[in-house]
Amino acid sequence: MPGSFAWVSFDVSADAYLRFMGRYSEPLAAQFADLAGVRQGQRVLDVGCGPGALTAELVRRTGADAVSAVEPSASFAAAARKRLPEVDVRLAAAEQLPFPDTAFDAALAQLVVHFMADPVAGLREMGRVTRPGGVVAACVWDHAGGRGPLSAFWSAVRELDPTADDESDLAGVREGHLAQLFAQAGLDGTQVTMLTVRARYSGFEQWWEPFTLGVGPAGAYLASLDEDHRAALREQCLRLLPAGPVEVTATAWAAVSRS
Repeated sequence: MPGSFAWVSFDVSADAYLRFMGRYSEPLAAQFADLAGVRQGQRVLDVGCGPGALTAELVRRTGADAVSAVEPSASFAAAARKRLPEVDVRLAAAEQLPFPDTAFDAALAQLVVHFMADPVAGLREMGRVTRPGGVVAACVWDHAGGRGPLSAFWSAVRELDPTADDESDLAGVREGHLAQLFAQAGLDGTQVTMLTVRARYSGFEQWWEPFTLGVGPAGAYLASLDEDHRAALREQCLRLLPAGPVEVTATAWAAVSRS
């Protein structure tokens, strides 16, 4: 079964991303901000903000004038600015943050480290812009442990194409690796935990449709297939999922450094 992805950008519409991942990233943002201890009076940075799920949560806690965000995708940065016009949203990558040293009380990266071109450099930059005694935090889906939101999709892919690339080798998605990346970036006092969210779909079609939007590695893989192979994958997914409503439990590894 041909079809794979090498590197995948997120050069898709913000609406497509929200339909694909929003039902997970929105509730995850509240848990993640709780874990990082984000509160009123802090100046905080959202690294790789996407369309603004975590950014909006940070604004609710600290106010828009206390939040900055960076995002390498132009379409996502524009969507975040439209959603939160009072927030300083800049088009930039994690590896080169456009801020001075010790500018923030906390720097957070939600569902971003596993897509950084250089995760260690990105985390090191997050540490650079965070004041001594501040918080650097990141979370990534447990793709390697089979507990991410896309596990059923990739399980079906592997049944039909055992040699296919999936997301299980991305940075930070296996147990212990996120803490290792933090250590390599010089971030001390790191604690790791798991965050879990749940999403409910009315049925298979509502679950399947977001994969057809071309978002991320899963969307790129599906788009790479011809019509027959795509139909075969759809049928395999249908066999793996229960009839009727579909409930997905998704778990993320989360690491917090308080130095």
